[in-house]
Amino acid sequence: GRYERDEMKPSIEVAAKMADILDVSLDYLVGKTDVQMDKTIFKRVMELSKFSDEDKSHIFAVLDAFIAKRKIQSIL
Repeated sequence: GRYERDEMKPSIEVAAKMADILDVSLDYLVGKTDVQMDKTIFKRVMELSKFSDEDKSHIFAVLDAFIAKRKIQSIL
């Protein structure tokens, strides 16, 4: 169609719906990132913006501990 021939660009609303249907981020859809984030993870990351700085600090400390544990286990 017209999108494929680069004759027309979708509106941001249409692009957002396409990303939602394809279960990818808008950045991934438009090629701004190669990382395809799981929708569940993306929603949780978006929820983090609602937390206080102190709560975010605690959440990141726990997450960092799990990441460090995984790295250590991969070495052993």
